[in-house]
Amino acid sequence: MKKTQATLLVIDDQDEILIASKLLLKRSFESVLTCSNPKEILQILSQNEIDVILMDMNFRTGYEDGKEGIFWLKEIKQNQPETKVILMTSYGNIQNAIDGLKLGAIDYLLKPWDNEKLVAQIKDAVKQKRKTPLKQNENKLFLGSSPSIEKVYKLVQRVALTDATLLILGENGTGKSVLAKKIHLQSNRKDQPFVQVDLGSLSENLFESELFGYAKGAFTDAKNDTMGRFENANGGTLFLDEIGNIPLHLQTKLLQAIQNKEIVRLGESKPRKVDVRIITATNSNLEEAVKTGSFREDLFYRINTISVTMPNLSERKEDIIPMIHHFLNEAANKYDLEIPHIDAAILSQLENYPWNGNIRELQNRIERAIILAEDNQITLEHLGFDAVIPLQSEVKNQNLAEIEKNKIVERLHFYNGNISKTAEDLGISRAALYRKLEKYNIEQS
Repeated sequence: MKKTQATLLVIDDQDEILIASKLLLKRSFESVLTCSNPKEILQILSQNEIDVILMDMNFRTGYEDGKEGIFWLKEIKQNQPETKVILMTSYGNIQNAIDGLKLGAIDYLLKPWDNEKLVAQIKDAVKQKRKTPLKQNENKLFLGSSPSIEKVYKLVQRVALTDATLLILGENGTGKSVLAKKIHLQSNRKDQPFVQVDLGSLSENLFESELFGYAKGAFTDAKNDTMGRFENANGGTLFLDEIGNIPLHLQTKLLQAIQNKEIVRLGESKPRKVDVRIITATNSNLEEAVKTGSFREDLFYRINTISVTMPNLSERKEDIIPMIHHFLNEAANKYDLEIPHIDAAILSQLENYPWNGNIRELQNRIERAIILAEDNQITLEHLGFDAVIPLQSEVKNQNLAEIEKNKIVERLHFYNGNISKTAEDLGISRAALYRKLEKYNIEQS
């Protein structure tokens, strides 16, 4: 019998209850965690994506009022509201469980339980969890608790409430734009606009009009006065992505706008004051660009009050499997499909795959697999691999240019030469992809 792909957490202060429930539930569910101390609940939730929690209402001898269970139910629903909670209680304390239902628990069961009924209740709870619409929340890219991502969390906490300019570094697909949005949502500007601009996709003749706006009649198609991105973000945060791709002669205008906190619309002469917090991001080595003269040193220091580097997924190996389960959940909700099973051997290979496309590649492969999976089982072929997933060690002797070129060729082939889809997968603009095709002399199929 195939196990249901779900992670359960059983919370009870009696070891015999934890042992018995784990032995029973492991027969039907993929992962069963146990916890005897409710003070550990929030830590477990931060490190795992739990589908269903089975929780006792009382944790101390002599206390049968259920207040502890109600307290921890509230904590769970606040920290992981999509997790389904089933309460355990004795016959004489059913009212406590009913109070829990009003606060978000989906069911309760009486001790001692009936094994078949318990398994059926949890399977029903898992189904409900799968049908719960995912919140539109990009924090999904920050699942995990690896040391490298914890460093990023700590920095976010320190800088979010300031107006310091921030430079986010990291490879494509690591979550730079997500980090920028996360900082905005934790800042004092969270109720004001968050405006993102992909500078790599702006042609030179659109640079000023897009960023600074234009007056009616400034050029042929300027039929109305139009605000640019700086004014759109007034009071909030302006996120300038791919800042390393700005041509040198346009960097001066950007520097002046950031430095003077004012812009001049095309076709006007009077400057307009703007109040924006600037966050920038790039996958380029700006220090090297400054040395070679392709990036202004004064602009570099203006945008680099604080810098943070998003770690590659291969540097967060302990976060990969939790992310896989998260993206399986997400794709199952998106396409209204059952969550297929992935063998432990495949999960182990995925942990050791280099993930040159980082989180974006992982999400793409999981979404592809859940659509193609047959008999509720994900294979390597469904994930887009051949018989064996290449290991990190197999690419360690390649330089970065070779890795990037091979990645572009692989994604182009995956999308049958579709430039738009390939660029989106790689996290770059169409213009940037065309430049790389030319750079590496890659022919389109």
